[in-house]
Amino acid sequence: MPKRVTTARATTPCRPGAAPRRPGATRAAAARPAPAAVALALAGLLASAGCSGGSSAGSPAAGAVTAVPAALSPSASGPSASATLLSPSPTTPTTSSGGSAGPTALPLTPDVTARLDTAVQRVLTEASVPGVIVNLSTPQGEYLKAFGVSDKVAGTAMVTGLNMRIGSETKTFTVTGLLRLVDQGKAGLDDPIGKYVSGVPNGDTITLRQLSDMRSGLFSYTQDEDFVAALQADPQRSFTPDQLLAYAFKHPVNFAPGAEFDYSNTNTVLIGKVIEKLGGQPLGEFLKKEVFDPADLGRTVFPTTNAFPQPHSQGYTNQTADGTIADATDWNPSWGWAAGAMISDQADMKKWAKVLATGTLLTPQTQAQRLQPQPSAVPDTWYGLGVFYNHGWIGHNGSLPGYQTVVVYLPSAQASLVVLLNTDITYKGSAPSTLFAKAITEVVSPGNVYDLPAAPAGGDEPSATADASVSTSVTPPAPSTA
Repeated sequence: MPKRVTTARATTPCRPGAAPRRPGATRAAAARPAPAAVALALAGLLASAGCSGGSSAGSPAAGAVTAVPAALSPSASGPSASATLLSPSPTTPTTSSGGSAGPTALPLTPDVTARLDTAVQRVLTEASVPGVIVNLSTPQGEYLKAFGVSDKVAGTAMVTGLNMRIGSETKTFTVTGLLRLVDQGKAGLDDPIGKYVSGVPNGDTITLRQLSDMRSGLFSYTQDEDFVAALQADPQRSFTPDQLLAYAFKHPVNFAPGAEFDYSNTNTVLIGKVIEKLGGQPLGEFLKKEVFDPADLGRTVFPTTNAFPQPHSQGYTNQTADGTIADATDWNPSWGWAAGAMISDQADMKKWAKVLATGTLLTPQTQAQRLQPQPSAVPDTWYGLGVFYNHGWIGHNGSLPGYQTVVVYLPSAQASLVVLLNTDITYKGSAPSTLFAKAITEVVSPGNVYDLPAAPAGGDEPSATADASVSTSVTPPAPSTA
């Protein structure tokens, strides 16, 4: 749980003259500052860390966004607002800018492998991470290793087959479940949420699409002080989805639907409610039938209690009321629910990275909509429908007390990267999962370096944790939670 309650936001405005937003204030899209990457153990992965909507400092002209150029791409421009991020044929990829592209990841030679060992061990030591599992897979080879310990008390070595809590990576599954319903003709992305769930502020105008791409304007329940106090008082408490939504709905909306990007766990909880209504069964059962089983994910589960399948790693957090480090392994993840409660392992996450990015569970038309790039709050990062695009990598990150993840896929190299670690404690304001992914991609794909900004030292919102990352799943701040 977070030491403090609300999402940290940067004091640096998106553009000259823009004044910082105060918590709870309604914002005009043009004047919104760049919120810091959220590390709220209750907040979310893609903590808003930049401007949304219109152009911001460093943004391209209207209709396009810029990105770090692909290693072999002749163009530095990113995907246009009307273009999808993936080639229709994963076996013959093109760059997002339309240029020709060959593999953009280095072969896993003994020298590259040794450099990866050094890079991972350096982050492990510098950031005081107990243990980490890393899997980098390309058509040319695979790097799969575990470092450190899974249990600090027993000194048990981390191994590659352990189950881990995956935080906001859950969002990718929940939104995929919704998109399966869209393909079945049971829902439309432009349906208003009020058609399925009553009592939602602006429910007659917020669409399922806007919930999926984090542009609804709804307040995130993980930033509510009463919710955080309740969770900190009893980490074993079980929350219902309706209780979570009640914390959110007592706050005014942040902006008009579609006006801006703002990472909110409330959005994904509402999608979970829609799935249960249209699917006619509990969310976890629906996801198993419609997502886990078709994707051959036999070790991926949606828990309804704090039960944690063996074997698993212990998880360590400082998201406590007094900031001390605690073992969060058996904390109840119900507060994350559709936004961050899930459990998986590296083998399943390796499969999922490619399934998610290439859209094998969806029709081409629906996958194209999923990957429509929308500006997020993070520089060089765009958000689609429950998925983000960061320097060429497509996927999501996750974080909740004790655990963090990065699960991404680089189409130009047909490469998947999975990072699973057993702490969410930040290092110099950065999420450790980001530090690992950055160090790894600096070695193997220097033209496509995964990176999410560190949370600023301060923010204009009181009591905000600074767990920086796009991946904080359910954990409070970072663009990837619950």
